[in-house]
Amino acid sequence: MAGDSLDKLMYSFVMEDVLKGLFIKVPPGYVACVYDLGRGVLKKVLAPGLHLKIPFWQKAKLFNTQTLEYSITRQFVLEYARAMGDIPIAAVTQDNLRVGIEGTILLRLDVHQIPALWQTIGEDFVEKIVRPTIRSRMRMVFSKFNFSDIIGAKRAEVEIELKNELERIFYPRGIYVENILLSEISKIGN
Repeated sequence: MAGDSLDKLMYSFVMEDVLKGLFIKVPPGYVACVYDLGRGVLKKVLAPGLHLKIPFWQKAKLFNTQTLEYSITRQFVLEYARAMGDIPIAAVTQDNLRVGIEGTILLRLDVHQIPALWQTIGEDFVEKIVRPTIRSRMRMVFSKFNFSDIIGAKRAEVEIELKNELERIFYPRGIYVENILLSEISKIGN
């Protein structure tokens, strides 16, 4: 009798593992990429819905294809390296003033380039590519303008130039820049 209950327990574990590993559930606003032990990251992206995969041989990873909000704010906690955001970015303007920049950058992953992104950069693309690029390009663009222009008449021009700079670097990697929304630019220090 004890053998029957042990057999049933083992059977339920195997069935649960196999059945869970057999399906990929992709919710709306996401796609799935599949890593196959024999072929590597597959180029085909799985759209929302229910899909089959080979248990133990294939691993699926979900990627968000909705607009992602990259917030640059004092309230951001930098504990989680993969979190979408940053603390205010310090830059020096053309007239040699140190400023702190806050705002929002709207990004979106290109569905067709997600397998290449996962293959070449990995899941931690925010800490490897997004955050350092945004910091660098913001400092570069802000160094071309005077503080009074940035907070005044040329604010839209700063946002456009920043968007163009980010697109130049992100687009080949499969990341679209939808918009740049600067919210606060304040002097720091003296």
